[in-house]
Amino acid sequence: MTASTTTRPPIENDLLFDEYEHEPVPTHSRRSLRSVSAVWLGFPMIMTSAVFGGVITYNLGFLQGLLAIVVGNALLMAYVGSLSYIAGATGESFALTARKVFGSRGSIVVSGILATLVIGWFALQTGMVGDILGANYGWPTVLCTVVAGLGFIAVTFLGIRALAIIGVIGSGMFVVVGIAAVFLAFNGHDFSDLTGFSSGAGAGALSFGACVTIVVACFIDSGTMTADFTRWARTGREAVAASFAAFPFGNMFAQVVGAVIVALGASQNPADDGGDFMHLLVSHGGWLVPVALIFVVVNLGSVCSHCLYNGAVGWSQITGMRMRMLTLLLGALGVVVAAMGVTDHFLVWLDFLGTFVPPLGAVIIVHQLITRFGNGIETTTFHTRSFSAWACGAAVAFLSWQFFPAASSAFVGITVSAVATYIFLHRRTPEPGVSEPSEPSAA
Repeated sequence: MTASTTTRPPIENDLLFDEYEHEPVPTHSRRSLRSVSAVWLGFPMIMTSAVFGGVITYNLGFLQGLLAIVVGNALLMAYVGSLSYIAGATGESFALTARKVFGSRGSIVVSGILATLVIGWFALQTGMVGDILGANYGWPTVLCTVVAGLGFIAVTFLGIRALAIIGVIGSGMFVVVGIAAVFLAFNGHDFSDLTGFSSGAGAGALSFGACVTIVVACFIDSGTMTADFTRWARTGREAVAASFAAFPFGNMFAQVVGAVIVALGASQNPADDGGDFMHLLVSHGGWLVPVALIFVVVNLGSVCSHCLYNGAVGWSQITGMRMRMLTLLLGALGVVVAAMGVTDHFLVWLDFLGTFVPPLGAVIIVHQLITRFGNGIETTTFHTRSFSAWACGAAVAFLSWQFFPAASSAFVGITVSAVATYIFLHRRTPEPGVSEPSEPSAA
């Protein structure tokens, strides 16, 4: 795996500098570990993660729910870290890497699916901003959704540097506001109340395995497309370190906050809203009211802009258009969908993501890091073995989801797909038009 060695100096004062949608990021434009970590840190440390941390706790109890959160984040850490290493070593976006794994035409299918899914996430999260502002401040939900969505489009338009800035601000605000919410929730309670929480009334609809899948599914699409962010790292190792800022640190912190909110009985509707703690801040009054308003917009704005960036970079490779033009087009589409009220379908969305997306990433990891099959320049249009391995993993994960709900369909899919990829490619007999394996350079 080699990165471009172009020596043209970067233009640091250019506000809209090159995003390298169609080529690997050259060495002169790579960014520091702190900068790339900031991009990933602010992505999962959001209210949505707190919501699902609370939902998991409501179904499993605090201690078992905490274990599910730890296991899910460990799985994400290994998965995203492996994909990030590939990106940092090559400087390639997800779409460019997919060309080597699935073929020039096959990658269109893969990139198109994931780039569309993350636009769906953009719509869901933008709609959540409108819902939260409407519920807590009594403002028009649709108007809030549209105005917020336009702001998120503007941030994404500025590119990777803007994602780093909003990531730092959003995560910093979450730490402050999240700790304040936990402090308010502990009023009249002690640690025995926290650890003694078993489960909510009527809970148990979700098994331990299903809750692990929820943890994974929350960020599995953008986690699979981590290359769009970590291709900016200077080396593969720095890319891995940057991804650790998100998994386990950022994501786990937010989910544990949500778990505490539910376990202490501070959630208004734990079965559906999980660890949403906005009402605690607003009902307390004073300085927390305006802070909570700013927090919602900035914090969820971070995840929205990241998702839109993923989608725009992915579709730019497919269409040949520039990332910023697609940001405007796809962002406008996402805002329209958000205004239609798509937030009611969150759990169905997560079930789909946790079943069909993880096996895809497993194919890339085994293909690029273990078998190193065809690691050179992609020379064929459709790699049937890669698609077959993905299909095997997705099919078994779907069966697990339907008939063995106690298991984690995400873990099952990753395992089966990884084994299938190794078996299909280990013979190292290339398909017609596929280059022989090549060893990656040290990163």
